[in-house]
Amino acid sequence: MRIRSRALFSVFVAALAIAPVRGQTPPAVTIEQLLSAPFASGLVAAPVGQKVAWVFDERGTRNVWIAEGPSFAGRALSRFSGDDGQEITSLRWTPDARHVVFVRGGGPNRAGELPNPTSNPESVDQAIWLAPAAGGEPRKIASGDAPSISPKGDLLAFTHRGQIWTAGVTGTPAPVQAVHARGSARGLRWSPDGTRIAFASNRGTHAFIGVFDLPSKSLQFVDASVDSDSDPVWSPDGREIAFVRRPVRRDLLPFHPEREGEPWSIRAVDATRGAAREIWRAERGKGSVFQSVNGDSLTWTVDNHLVFPWERDGWKHLYAVPGAGGSATLLTPGAFEVEDVTSASDRRSVLFSSNQDDIDRRHIWRVAVGSAPEALTRGTSIEWNPTPLGDGSGVAYLRADARRPGQPVVHTGGVARELSPDTIPSSFPAATLVEPEAVTFTAADGMSIPAQLFKPRMEGQSLSPGQSGPARHPAVIFFHGGSRRQMLLGWHYLSYYHNTYALNQYLASRGYLVLSVNYRSGTGYGLDFREALDYGAAGASEYQDVVGAGLYLRSRPDVDPARIGLWGGSYGGYLTAMGLSRAPELFAAGVDIHGVHDWTVVIGNFQPTFNPQARQDVARRAFLSSPMASINGWRAPVLVVHGDDDRNVPFSETVDLVEQLRKRSVVVEQVIFPDEVHGFLLHRNWRRALSAAAEFFDRHLKVRNMTSQ
Repeated sequence: MRIRSRALFSVFVAALAIAPVRGQTPPAVTIEQLLSAPFASGLVAAPVGQKVAWVFDERGTRNVWIAEGPSFAGRALSRFSGDDGQEITSLRWTPDARHVVFVRGGGPNRAGELPNPTSNPESVDQAIWLAPAAGGEPRKIASGDAPSISPKGDLLAFTHRGQIWTAGVTGTPAPVQAVHARGSARGLRWSPDGTRIAFASNRGTHAFIGVFDLPSKSLQFVDASVDSDSDPVWSPDGREIAFVRRPVRRDLLPFHPEREGEPWSIRAVDATRGAAREIWRAERGKGSVFQSVNGDSLTWTVDNHLVFPWERDGWKHLYAVPGAGGSATLLTPGAFEVEDVTSASDRRSVLFSSNQDDIDRRHIWRVAVGSAPEALTRGTSIEWNPTPLGDGSGVAYLRADARRPGQPVVHTGGVARELSPDTIPSSFPAATLVEPEAVTFTAADGMSIPAQLFKPRMEGQSLSPGQSGPARHPAVIFFHGGSRRQMLLGWHYLSYYHNTYALNQYLASRGYLVLSVNYRSGTGYGLDFREALDYGAAGASEYQDVVGAGLYLRSRPDVDPARIGLWGGSYGGYLTAMGLSRAPELFAAGVDIHGVHDWTVVIGNFQPTFNPQARQDVARRAFLSSPMASINGWRAPVLVVHGDDDRNVPFSETVDLVEQLRKRSVVVEQVIFPDEVHGFLLHRNWRRALSAAAEFFDRHLKVRNMTSQ
């Protein structure tokens, strides 16, 4: 689809003059200031007492922090230094709350290479560490990932190169590979008595549930089938293991809509005898395809109910079924989606985050079988990652709003308080940030699309000769990645979108009007929106949202239609490239960060067994849904940004795009990061990428084509 416009780009340009707001010049905001607040993640409470731990990423330096009641004064537990790109994840408390276990370093790519964005010649490691809560130097336990601590607190189980290892929490016994088995182990779960470990064994085409008995050093795979089993959870008495079974679907490809399929089920197996039974099975139609949540996708409560997510009504909700089997009961009715789920300290209820009654935010709720959901937070803030205090006295979570990034909060006695408010620098420009507005616009095919609008903080602009009415601003459209994501009315809970939100705020401070689009195939708006017909490699129906966003901005009296740009990363880079290649008359410039340009390549990256020659009809449609299919229409200048150790979108996607654009004399600028991964690990790389994007837009959009008036 081509959009014809009377605007002629690059005929005659004049420098854009920006007038002060109400006679005053607002203080300048910098990208470094916007990225200066630490990013909080991984909040977890100790199983006893009032201790919580989390990770702070402060300008690329990542450390474990803790706080303890009654004062809940946050303090750093580890003392790592430098912007070294080494992530900290998987925080776990020991049962006695005396130590915190965590993983430092990222996982390997398909070649077995660990992330090394600093190009450290001495190599890097992904390792499990132990830190005493009372203070002292953390110590490395072993190389590995996904730690799980036994209920007795004496042993630590973890995975390394897909195999299960164990080690003594205090140093003895030494780390040892406990299981030698085919497949890749994940989701380690200890039995209540600490003698067995249940796990999922991924075999590529299928997955089994395995049970390893430590005293006898025996291994069995239970209720084996050709399907994919996952999410094992022990019954409170330790006699059974429940798990999710997803039917085999060999013809399914990524980035294609999947609204229904062969129904998934919840099964249980006797952990000793191996006898299996079906507890519950989804109905055909909506909800027949399993969709997980963050945290616990399967919870076995002390009153013998299994709580799980299901999309029977087209929204991801929590349901409960008796452990003996039966019909499922809806726990969270309404037009909203559940996201984070964790068991409450009493194990009779669950805590969850959702966008109930506030579609573009998140709040914390509690629900028990037989009771209505209870709102624990509300208002214009955004809350996520709920974790109950070990003594049952309250709940901790992470909280942000439009102006303040995420901070750990504890809610006790009806009062919520931040655990580390002094970590946000005094130079952080919270007071000068704009509050985005929720808007909707109509896509080119008539679909209603939600978005957030950032109006320029600098309201006044000079007018061109003969122009009347409001000042016309340059505008930028932002597309998130995923596509299974949703941008919110404030700072985001994922680090990638925390950073992109910072750039949208920076552009607004520079006089741009920014439209952040929650395009179809994203989350937060129900199954039909997420599994949009013909989306992605099946037809690129999201392109209609790109065009609709451009037409919406062109219709606004405060936007200069000749100065509309696009930007986004990953899937957002894909939509940026689609807009530039298919609607060159509509968009004047773009920033494409590790974008998808040929679906036939990217599908193979996620599903190596995909053979385009064997499925030529699918491959042809995938290519025609790609920017490369319309590359001849590309006219506008573009900045491409990519790290060459990208495990999600092959670096070759940018290599091939640049080659083709050069052949067509399109202006291409580059920012390339050697050894960097998809979600940039180095703070300095994020700062450079976002600064380059802003400077690129300043050069290409902060000018006015005098003939467009």
